[in-house]
Amino acid sequence: MVFDKSKLKTKSLKERVHDLDLTAIKSLENKEYHNKDFREVALRVVEAKRKKKKIIVMLGAHVIRAGVQRYLIDLIKRDYISCIAINGGGMIHDFEFALIGATTESVARYIKEGQFGLWKETGEINDITNRAYRQGEIGMGEAIGRAIHEGNYPHKDISILAACYRLNIPGTVHIGIGYDIIHEHPNFDGAAAGATSYLDFLRFVEVVSGLEGGVLLNFGSAVMAPEVFLKALSMVRNVANQEGRDVDQFTTLVCDLHDLPDDFSKEPSKESPAYYFRPWKTMLVRTVTGGGGSFYIKGKHSETIPALWTAINEEENP
Repeated sequence: MVFDKSKLKTKSLKERVHDLDLTAIKSLENKEYHNKDFREVALRVVEAKRKKKKIIVMLGAHVIRAGVQRYLIDLIKRDYISCIAINGGGMIHDFEFALIGATTESVARYIKEGQFGLWKETGEINDITNRAYRQGEIGMGEAIGRAIHEGNYPHKDISILAACYRLNIPGTVHIGIGYDIIHEHPNFDGAAAGATSYLDFLRFVEVVSGLEGGVLLNFGSAVMAPEVFLKALSMVRNVANQEGRDVDQFTTLVCDLHDLPDDFSKEPSKESPAYYFRPWKTMLVRTVTGGGGSFYIKGKHSETIPALWTAINEEENP
């Protein structure tokens, strides 16, 4: 037997108490920074753009909640981002911000009554995905970005996925079924979600195939980014090895709140809890052993992304 999702009752977002609204969205302003690695990474980003190499940004959902959308959209406009990869939660926050100018609910408040995540308008994401699946050849990120860009979304100007669609770069969404609130909804179609997110994965792999000489930036994704990147890079190197090419010389940056030692060039032992912080072993060590470089900067996303944006501006106009 399986759960009968037709019995579920959704409510309007008008009835939800939102934890974040448009006051969380930051304006473009230079951010003072003290970590010299911001300047070094910015140098590599500017150089990658000059040489037309790929610059990939991978985001956790909390980055959207940090209100740094305008910084990322500005970098897309200036060709400093070739692809943005987010998880399902990030897509949901991006969609809700564009639709109602607010997002995020109290889990503790709504789980008691079984209302957590069951909001009608948010479930429209499923309708968009289902239509994209029937049409074929369009991924989840592009479908949501196009819907926001072309639809009646009052705050589409702060949508990262809409910006990706408008500016013609891949905006890819990488889901795990059961992870996201829209998977609770009666209109969720696992086949549609799986197919469209898998198409996004293949689009992401294609971008990674051009990462030689480029830069990959991970802000706040402890699971999706390292795991998706690891598989994508393995696929890319499999083909590259057959063709006599290398995909080894690239730079990675991880920004998160974990404490890492000054020397993180070796992964921690399996006995250490730090071993299970996947960005360290995967993105800072294992994938760059062929000669690439890696950087780790501890900090809040509301500070690290504006700081890197500032450093890129300084490097672009010394």
